[in-house]
Amino acid sequence: MRIALLLIISLIFWALPQQLFAADKSSRPSSGGTVVKDDFDAAFDDDFADEFGENPSAEDAPLISDPLEGWNRGMFWVNDKLYFYALKPVAKGFRLVPRPARKSISNFFSNLATPVRAANALLQMKFRDTGTELGRFLVNSTIGWGGLFDPAGYSLGWKKKSEDFGQTLGHYGVKSGWYLFLPLLGPSSIRDGVGMVADQFLDPTRYVKMKEWEYYSLKILEPINRLSLDPDTYEGVKRDALDPYLFIRAAYAQHRLANIDK
Repeated sequence: MRIALLLIISLIFWALPQQLFAADKSSRPSSGGTVVKDDFDAAFDDDFADEFGENPSAEDAPLISDPLEGWNRGMFWVNDKLYFYALKPVAKGFRLVPRPARKSISNFFSNLATPVRAANALLQMKFRDTGTELGRFLVNSTIGWGGLFDPAGYSLGWKKKSEDFGQTLGHYGVKSGWYLFLPLLGPSSIRDGVGMVADQFLDPTRYVKMKEWEYYSLKILEPINRLSLDPDTYEGVKRDALDPYLFIRAAYAQHRLANIDK
């Protein structure tokens, strides 16, 4: 784990001077927010494409019970302020690191989460998906330099599966229960909150001996890097939705149902 962390840090500091002092030929957002990718960047998947499904709305999304709406709206307000005044400014500063380097960091964390996806695919008896995840882990951990690159995806066509214990519970008929908006973590439900706790026991970083600064560096880097890759999706929701809270609640319910049913 220490070697992987050092590889990530080295990658950032190797790429940063090129961004600052060389002519920038990488992706640039247009006035409408669309990103035009260069040939290198096109080799990677878009982590944020249709994350919550296409054009979700409160009218057509599956119903999720929300008896704690007062609490949830309060937490939504807290997260909103944290997003705009803390997380997003740091993430925008992190965009000085070239996008290909940030995608490699994203690939590393995705590879690190393989045990969660593989174990839950197996629990749902999706044996092909389990094999795909294990194959991706083997290829990306070796040829892909410890998961910094995704040759299993863009060369072999082995696409990452979206599985977690909340989905496993849903697969066996456990209802979502009440909607929960969690501090820092965002939208969830009682079922998915339980699943989130269970999945933590499959997190490899829990079992690797690291110094505290190494562990927390990894935990902080992942969300900051993820936000740096996000094309300001939340800002678009805030701008366009009449009630962003209802929009995100509907989007979350629709997204989770789609993942369970696939």
